[in-house]
Amino acid sequence: MKNVIYLTRTGLLEPLGQSQVLNYLFGLSKKFSITIISNERLDDLKDIDRVLRLKEKCANHNIIWRPQKYRKRPRFFAQLFNILAMTYVVLKEILSGRADVIHARSYIPATVAWVLNFFTSIPFIFDMRGLWPEELIVSGRVIRGSLVHKVLKKIETLLLRDASVIVSLTNVASSYLKEKYPNELANKKIVVIPTCTNLDHFNVSLNSKNSSNIYGCIGSITSGWFNTEYLSIFISTLSLRSPNINFEIVTRDNERDVRKAIDPNNSILEKLNVKSCQFEDMPNAIQSHDISMMFYVGGEISELGRSPTRMGEVLGCGLPVISNRGVGDVEKIILENNVGIIVEGKSKSQMKEAVESLEKLLTDPDLSNRCRRTAESIFSLKSGTEAYNKIYFSILNMEDF
Repeated sequence: MKNVIYLTRTGLLEPLGQSQVLNYLFGLSKKFSITIISNERLDDLKDIDRVLRLKEKCANHNIIWRPQKYRKRPRFFAQLFNILAMTYVVLKEILSGRADVIHARSYIPATVAWVLNFFTSIPFIFDMRGLWPEELIVSGRVIRGSLVHKVLKKIETLLLRDASVIVSLTNVASSYLKEKYPNELANKKIVVIPTCTNLDHFNVSLNSKNSSNIYGCIGSITSGWFNTEYLSIFISTLSLRSPNINFEIVTRDNERDVRKAIDPNNSILEKLNVKSCQFEDMPNAIQSHDISMMFYVGGEISELGRSPTRMGEVLGCGLPVISNRGVGDVEKIILENNVGIIVEGKSKSQMKEAVESLEKLLTDPDLSNRCRRTAESIFSLKSGTEAYNKIYFSILNMEDF
């Protein structure tokens, strides 16, 4: 078997790591020997039993997992240490002869792969997961035109130029990159693979009620990339119009921060539940909702590359999606398949119009089945895994794809 090193800053002990790393690699490990090097939160690593169970699960799928501690403080030196530690572990794998290709998930792991490619010529895949420099600007962490921004854009240029294959989450981001970097991408193909979902795990509940009167939102909302203002206004509009509706946010974010962002005046204190749950419990959490709300800072360049993981999971469970414009391929998917509502803006009239459209949509008896069919046609883990298989074979066997 050929050897693949998979680099990710997302921990395998996190729900996102379970859905967007392991789910793919379990399928890919049938044809490739895989070593995963991941950054894990210190709190997650304290659960020794869970770590050992996951290591055993990986081993049963021909996967070696080398978890690394992810340090956050002090910010600059911690990040530098994380990068150097990942580089050291990958180099050891290369020197041991266990590296035919490096699959790097996002920019920092791709930078590690680029450095090692420079010295060893091991080919690497730049799996972008979004337009990170632009995301940092939107979240207020980097100023456009600053030295840090210029360095990040230079790194982006080098990664796009030297990667053997580039993977984008959305078609709109692929078009943007080709226009932005015509020289670097002149002879390269960008493969579009959205954030896929294990639809055997996220499915329509056979015991679900017609209506639970719980409107949900899952995933992180305090990252700076989620539009908490839209969510707050939409919830307020729903609450005033339909007093019987309750709201639930399933997230690993701090509950106090979530409530402060969504309900600063405690106007829906008794109607808003904020909780966290493990990845294996997420389907049940989603299935207990009627709809799922996801709003992002749309209209920015950063959002062209966003393919929300939660979208495939929600649609897979047969729920409609409420979102805003300017977020990757989200608008196109929702409107073309009639599986949700696009909120046009944050004014009272626009929110009221969206709520009225939602009420009408929820009367459609085929809505749940349509959501599920859409998930199967766009977000299937099986098709996503096969796409990565083709990429690996293309690099290692020089096959066309």
